[in-house]
Amino acid sequence: MQDPSRRAARLLERAQAGEADAVLAEVTAELGTPGGDLACLHFVRVVALIVRGELRGALDAVEVMLRAAERERSDGWVACALATRASERLRLGEEDIAEYDVDAALRDLSAAEAALRGGFDPVAAVNARVAIAVGYLQLRLYELAGPQYEAAYAISAADPEQNGNRAMWLFDLAEMHLHWALELYQVDQIAEAEEHTAIAEQFALQAAAEASGASADTWRELALLMAACARADREDPAGASADIEHYVAALTGRHVAPSMLAFSWSFRAVALKRSGKLDEAVRVIEEAVTSLPADSGWLITAATHRTHAVLLAAQGSAGATMGLSYGDTLAAALWRQRQHTLHTAATLKSLEALRAQHEQATRAADLDPLTGIANRRAFDRAVRRAQTLPTAPNATVTVLIIDTDKFKQINDTYGHPAGDAVLRAIAQALSAQLRDQDLIARLGGDEFGALLPDASTATAATTAARMLAAVRALPDCPATVSIGIAAAPAIALGDALYRADQAMYEAKRAGGDAIRRARLGTRLFVGHEALVPEPGHR
Repeated sequence: MQDPSRRAARLLERAQAGEADAVLAEVTAELGTPGGDLACLHFVRVVALIVRGELRGALDAVEVMLRAAERERSDGWVACALATRASERLRLGEEDIAEYDVDAALRDLSAAEAALRGGFDPVAAVNARVAIAVGYLQLRLYELAGPQYEAAYAISAADPEQNGNRAMWLFDLAEMHLHWALELYQVDQIAEAEEHTAIAEQFALQAAAEASGASADTWRELALLMAACARADREDPAGASADIEHYVAALTGRHVAPSMLAFSWSFRAVALKRSGKLDEAVRVIEEAVTSLPADSGWLITAATHRTHAVLLAAQGSAGATMGLSYGDTLAAALWRQRQHTLHTAATLKSLEALRAQHEQATRAADLDPLTGIANRRAFDRAVRRAQTLPTAPNATVTVLIIDTDKFKQINDTYGHPAGDAVLRAIAQALSAQLRDQDLIARLGGDEFGALLPDASTATAATTAARMLAAVRALPDCPATVSIGIAAAPAIALGDALYRADQAMYEAKRAGGDAIRRARLGTRLFVGHEALVPEPGHR
């Protein structure tokens, strides 16, 4: 795990453990320092704002984070930003219906999943997976949320530098399956609901066994409460009722928020009814109805009222029977809406996967397989595009043509595998000196080209000097580079390419490891003539 990610992980823990104000001030100051404008630190700011309840501020911060992640080319943090934007838009939409946009959220979640292909640091991966899961859960798409939590757990379990709270993802899985069961009960899918309570119990017991850290006892008791709820509709309902009562009392004593315990009341009432204690079950659920926290969520609220109606109907209340019929009609409509959203999500995921595959194939066609930077095809296309833009007559582009010195000797002395390693190292060293808007490509053999839009020759010379120093500093690398520089309006880019190529040869004739600025020329190349000659064909 990289140092910035480790720091971000620690700050995230602090922000979610009651220090959101201090963390927000600290990370805001750090983002303004040289080198501090990092996607992982922007995410800390987003989370701190979310904890403070500043949803609009958090959404603005997500947009800044997304730009930073794209600039860093970090697929993990891009995915995290997209998924967080989706979930926070949905939360804001619950307060302001004008902001509620399911289609936009699904597009972001699908794009986030598609971005999570390949390797990146585990902090980004875990936070992205959890953010995707949270977004899908807000839409009640349990089938899509579960695999994300399972992936987050697997990454955390395999990474010794994670914060040790991998049991949280098991806890989230247990809670998700209990919620899934509650919704299935409301549409009278009893067998399916019991399957999910059984799965919930397995995850809950595993979470209790793996709980660690400063709050391990609280997480363990929450997990055991879930395991007890999962048994309410199956074996030993009397024991389940007693355990639920015990763990609710213990967690209340630990000052756990009532909204985190509200899910358990319906399960305890059901367990009491199945134990032959109908009157006590009614008393428990009536207490639950009158004390439901405002932030319990619609599913827990609906399940509590439905359980109340079921128990009253069992006592012979005709009014409860009529109310239950009306509630079941609404629940069925909500379930059909959920199924429609699930179908839409599956379609978007398929389309996003196809788009990602297309983009991957396009990128592969434009990349040099040895060095991982752009190839000549991509370079030539960038030249043609620059020449045909409406701004081409006035926009200046500076060109660097870079050739490796002593490369033949390296191949002859150490072999071609060593030569390949040198080219990869040089490509990375050169790339690190460029701006985001610049392009560097391997033109062929041991030659590279760079396009620097809107850069003066003085700026390009400074960049070239950094390139010389970076290549010299490569360990166990005897190679150096010769660099030619030329600038021209984009429409006359061919002239700049030709003159930069000639200047590079002047640098090589002077002994290499040098920079030469091109003399002003009289040749003007446009169109396909503008391209640098192939290596060996000058």
